[in-house]
Amino acid sequence: MATENLPVRMVRNHLRHIPYFKLPSTYTIRPYQPGDAAAWIRIQAAADRYNPINPGLFEQQFGTDSTVLTERQFYLCDPAGLPIGTASAWFGLDDRRGWGRVHWVAIVPERQGQGLAKPLMTVVCNRLRELGHQRAYLTTATVRIPAIRLYLKFGFRPDVQNEQDRQAWRGLQEKIS
Repeated sequence: MATENLPVRMVRNHLRHIPYFKLPSTYTIRPYQPGDAAAWIRIQAAADRYNPINPGLFEQQFGTDSTVLTERQFYLCDPAGLPIGTASAWFGLDDRRGWGRVHWVAIVPERQGQGLAKPLMTVVCNRLRELGHQRAYLTTATVRIPAIRLYLKFGFRPDVQNEQDRQAWRGLQEKIS
């Protein structure tokens, strides 16, 4: 089943003891700045082989309130200051009242596998806690094995709500062990 692109949800029931990963000294993580929507689209289009990324997606997912975006969205920048990754400490959906959401984590393919997502996740999870969220969740897909392994390292666990979820996680078991 894990070879199928099935949606899965993961939860972290508290935001205490977030793993700390230091960013290499030549990289930076900064909050959203006006105009970053184009960088977000560029990063997502390069990194995401499974979702259609179009120019309207940023506004659809995040709106246009610069204050909220500055508070909740982060960019991983290379030594030249170019954004190469992004993740958001977003609001949870109505069915997850009080929960924060780790949302749209991505790093351009040529920088993946270098441990850069770990410091980005440290920043995002800590930001959720700073914003008053006590728990967090995220959604991903069974084809995203490296991402699922990362989220497990950060204390996220499978959120199994139905038989489809059980089958998806059963299929993933061997691949994420």
